[in-house]
Amino acid sequence: MDLIYWKALILGIVEGLTEFLPISSTGHLIVVGSLLDFNDERGKLFEIVIQSAAILAVMWEYRAKLGSVIGGLIQKQEAAQRFAINVGIAFLPLALIGLVLGKQIKAALFNPITVATTSIIGALFIMWAEKRKHTVSVQTVDDLNWKDALKVGLAQALALIPGTSRSGATIIGGLFFGLSRKAATEFTFFLAMPTLIAATIYELYKERALLSIDDLGMWSVGFIASFISAFLCVRWLLRYISSHDFTVFAWYRIAFGLIVLGTYYGGLVSWSSA
Repeated sequence: MDLIYWKALILGIVEGLTEFLPISSTGHLIVVGSLLDFNDERGKLFEIVIQSAAILAVMWEYRAKLGSVIGGLIQKQEAAQRFAINVGIAFLPLALIGLVLGKQIKAALFNPITVATTSIIGALFIMWAEKRKHTVSVQTVDDLNWKDALKVGLAQALALIPGTSRSGATIIGGLFFGLSRKAATEFTFFLAMPTLIAATIYELYKERALLSIDDLGMWSVGFIASFISAFLCVRWLLRYISSHDFTVFAWYRIAFGLIVLGTYYGGLVSWSSA
C-alpha cells in the first residue's frame, strides 16, 4: 500500500478516536499531520473529509433519536421543537464567532505549540470541574431550556482555539451549568451534528479548487477508518461515563502537551512546518 494511504489510515483513526473525546481532534490532527508531513493544503482538505465521516458515525448511533425528532417536527410536537431550537441556539455562538474571527485564529494559533499549551490548560479546567461539587439540574437532553443551551453553546465557542477540544468545552461546560454527565455528553454529540456539518460544507466550498478525483482512494481509506473508529469510540464513551468521570482525559491531555513541548524545546522534533 502506498505511503499516502498509510497516512490516510492513521489520520482517519486519529480523527475518529479524538473527535468526541475531550482531548481535541483538531489538536491531534495538527500534531500527527505535522509528524506525517501531511499538513499542507491537500492535507487540510483531507481532514475535512474524515471529519464528515465522524459526523455520520454519531448520526448513525443516534439515528432513532434523530428520526424521532424529525418526525416530531413534522407533527409539530412541542418536545421535538424545543430540542431542535436548543440545538440551534447552542450552535450560534461558535458559528458567528467563527465567521468573524475564524481566519485570524487559524493563522495565529493553528500550530503544535499552541495545541500543547491549550491541552494542558484545558486539563486543569477538567480537573477543577471534576473536583467541585456537581449539582445536577438537567438530567436528560430533553430537559434543557434555551438558557442552558445558550450557555453550552458559549462554552463550545472556546473550541475555536485549537487544542481546547469542542467536545471537552461543551461537556465540561455542561457540567458547570448543571447538566448531568450523560446529558452533557449526549448534548455534545447532538450539537456536533450541525456544527461539524456546517463547518464541513463551508470548508469544502472554500477549498473546492483542491478537489481531485485522483484523491478518491485516499479519501475512501480515511473516511472508512474515521467512521469505524468514531462509531466505536462513541459507544465506548457512553459506557465509560456511566461509572467514571473525565479525570483520566485530563491526565492524558497533560501528558500529550508535555510530550509535544518537551520534544520541541529539547530539539527532538521540529514543529516549524506545522
